[in-house]
Amino acid sequence: MTGTPHVVNDVMTHTVLALRRGAPFKDVVKAMQRWQVSAAPVLDDDGRVVGVVSEADLLRKEQARADDPGPRPGSDRTKATAVTAGELMTVPAVTVHPEAPLPEAARTMARHGVKRLPVVDADGLLRGVVSRADLLKVFLRDDEDIAEEIRREIVPHLFPDSAEPVRVRVRDGVVTLSGRVPDTALVPVAVGWVRGVDGVVAVDCALSGPPRRPDLDPDLPDTEHARPA
Repeated sequence: MTGTPHVVNDVMTHTVLALRRGAPFKDVVKAMQRWQVSAAPVLDDDGRVVGVVSEADLLRKEQARADDPGPRPGSDRTKATAVTAGELMTVPAVTVHPEAPLPEAARTMARHGVKRLPVVDADGLLRGVVSRADLLKVFLRDDEDIAEEIRREIVPHLFPDSAEPVRVRVRDGVVTLSGRVPDTALVPVAVGWVRGVDGVVAVDCALSGPPRRPDLDPDLPDTEHARPA
């Protein structure tokens, strides 16, 4: 199997802006501009995340200027009259745990249409924030570091008896596998495992099976360049 994958705790921002429920509207705007963030978690008195205030929440007040005055309960018009973070915030907050794999955090962002997630522990206490940009940090991993993990963690497990070494080359995150392997049925497995290695952008598989021996294996085809279906 591959080495331990990156989790949210590896890439998240640990020092973050957090708001209290009673923070006034203008203070919220000033704080978000000063920290240059598009959203911030709102905490209760115990430090638990109870909601999130985003730029979209703040802009509802500006949008309301062109609308008919008078809030309508249950609609965006209610937030247009909000004066504190607790009144502005969107609830419940969409959060993620520090130990969550990066793909899980990415799926959560996509599913809820958000760019940032508060990171909370088992008690709901804020531990940091992870953003889309944070999730992309894994693709900055050094090519040789990726290649070494594949050589160490994948090749020996799948192809311990190869007649010749399986060659692993990585350039700009694209992995090329080449060489002959005794069992081409494992090639799709190898490709799947390599794709799961942190920092891998794509896999080019040029693995082939053992050469045909006409005298010993008359019915065995020469399975050159076996590729997964």
